[in-house]
Amino acid sequence: MSRSIRGAATRRAGGPPRRAAAVLAAVTAATVGYAGPAAADTPKSAAGAVVTRAGLAPALVAGRGADLGAAEQEAENARSTGTVIGPDRTAYTLPSEASGRSAVKLTPGQYVEFTLPAAANAITVRYSIPDAPGGGGTTAPLDVAVNGRKHSTMTLTSQYSWLYNQYPFSNDPQAGLLHPDWWITECSCVPSATTPAPEIAKPFRPTHFYDEQRLLLGRTYKAGDTVRLTVPQGSKAAWTVVDLLDSELVAAPHVNLASANVLAFGADPTGRRDSADALDRAIAFARRVHLPVYLPPGTYQVNRHIVVDDVTIEGAGSWYTIVKGHQVDLATPAPWGSPRPEAGGGSVHTGVGFYGKDAAAGGSRNVHLSGFAIEGDVRERIDTDQVNGIGGAMSDSVIEGLYIHHTKVGLWFDGPMKNLRVTRNVITDQIADGLNFHTGVTDSVVSHNLVRNTGDDGLAMWSEKTEDARNTFDHNTVQSPVLANGIAIYGGTDNTASGNLVADPVREGSAIHVGSRFGAEPFTGHLWITDNTTVRSGTYELNWKIGLGAIWFYALEKDIAADVRVTGDHFLDSTYNAVMVVSDWPVKDLYEVTGLHFKDIRVDGTGTSVLSARAAGSADFENVDARNVGAVGVNNCGSFHFTPAGSEFSVTDLGGNDGGGTTGAWLAPWELPNTITCDDRPPVVAPPAPSAW
Repeated sequence: MSRSIRGAATRRAGGPPRRAAAVLAAVTAATVGYAGPAAADTPKSAAGAVVTRAGLAPALVAGRGADLGAAEQEAENARSTGTVIGPDRTAYTLPSEASGRSAVKLTPGQYVEFTLPAAANAITVRYSIPDAPGGGGTTAPLDVAVNGRKHSTMTLTSQYSWLYNQYPFSNDPQAGLLHPDWWITECSCVPSATTPAPEIAKPFRPTHFYDEQRLLLGRTYKAGDTVRLTVPQGSKAAWTVVDLLDSELVAAPHVNLASANVLAFGADPTGRRDSADALDRAIAFARRVHLPVYLPPGTYQVNRHIVVDDVTIEGAGSWYTIVKGHQVDLATPAPWGSPRPEAGGGSVHTGVGFYGKDAAAGGSRNVHLSGFAIEGDVRERIDTDQVNGIGGAMSDSVIEGLYIHHTKVGLWFDGPMKNLRVTRNVITDQIADGLNFHTGVTDSVVSHNLVRNTGDDGLAMWSEKTEDARNTFDHNTVQSPVLANGIAIYGGTDNTASGNLVADPVREGSAIHVGSRFGAEPFTGHLWITDNTTVRSGTYELNWKIGLGAIWFYALEKDIAADVRVTGDHFLDSTYNAVMVVSDWPVKDLYEVTGLHFKDIRVDGTGTSVLSARAAGSADFENVDARNVGAVGVNNCGSFHFTPAGSEFSVTDLGGNDGGGTTGAWLAPWELPNTITCDDRPPVVAPPAPSAW
């Protein structure tokens, strides 16, 4: 999660249009180069297409995660002359940040070829290319051929990738330590307090390697047709890594004739001129005459926030309508900024984004945003910057069908606010979070969204100062957060995470996190964590030098004492533990975790234990089935006092807990209720790949 973002944008006034009239304009197929479906041709076999979801066979995650109509194909399963890299779960490596922890590396002249599993007219390529030696990124070509005939050349970029060093990171691969007074695991020391000073290799902690790019194919191709991606001879990139290809059948552009068309208010669909003032004029007119605002196909340059309230803005679809802007330096910092007074400062940049009014000014309501892409230009992490795709406060509102790319946070909401619906969006390649409900967001739902390659939590509820309440994260897919967690809940009451699919967290977090930290209000009421699936989760925590659980509970600033029910979840191929309960060492005697209830759980593969308890507290388990467990089922350290009475963490067996691993039953009678079984850093036994239960 971004540690300090709040507030909303000021509005640069735009005068009303000279002629106040709605434009009823038809958009032709020629406008966007849409050629419609292909003519019938000879059927081909799609037998060579290996379709996955988060790198798994779809049957293993049926009914979980987002279904947005795209077919995911991992490059390592495709035909290629390149080299498969991985699998690897070690941070700071190319395969560790790849979907499924493997990818294909190509050198000039090499290719990877995918067979389409279903009709498609659009593809998304997830890739990585090298950074420039001094940072700042490079560009490189990638040829696209369909059925052996060259279609186009994509220009890949690493300008939005490759961060280095300690939080909040640097774009400079040769930078010295940003915080030499912090303890680092590389030397197990505080460098500035160590004599002789340790030698720290540069670049230090490279990360955030991947980006993605979308391409309309101009016609519909059939199942069995092939898409070949080739690095052309002469490419200046020493290598190109292809991680995956998503293919889909995109509908024809949406047209709304009964609307305030932004072209009538001076917007430029070629992207050459700034269209921000034109959008303001269209919005003002639409509110007066009670019409939606319509953005036809095109690229609209917008370099500041568009403030929205009581308005509907529709695009032709996120593949056709693109709102794109540059990050702009502000002459003086904006008055909003950190929610933490000690951090001070304010936003020093602005950029493209749609913002509700600040909650302190009453917020916005009845905002409906749909059917367009937001393409930002954010390449560095500055926590006080308001350079998010969507921001501010929006109550009684709906955000649907957007593609949000290269902003700092896809959607960051500062409450109090209520009744927001965020559905069927794609949020990728963010510098920080995918979405964050921050401070007093209530009765809101985030469902059926794809969140991939965030630089911090994928989806978060952060109850700083005012609790988030009665919110639901439901049926979302969160893949490859390179820092922190897939889904994180920091305090609040009566919240739910259900039906989500979370895969491949990389470091300093895991798939699902319940944390009393970052100044959050306490957990009260209930917290339901229901029918989620995690895979290849549980990362190595650099500061503690231990592995985290696929789901982990962390009591840092307060007790966690709500009614927490983890029900129907599947924890697959966990690198370390399936479940971790932990308190930081300085506060281990102050805070505990109680009220945890686990029921109807499947654990398929753990590198170490099913449960790692490193705090005082209690939990009960019912119908938790486990297999391929790599260590003792319950690694119970409690709060590390090792008293004659046993651990300070108690486990209750409510029956039906079956299976285990190399040491026998995972929940054996001798482990109950609080036998000390502590192994501070148990050896890791890599589990086999998940399979049908």
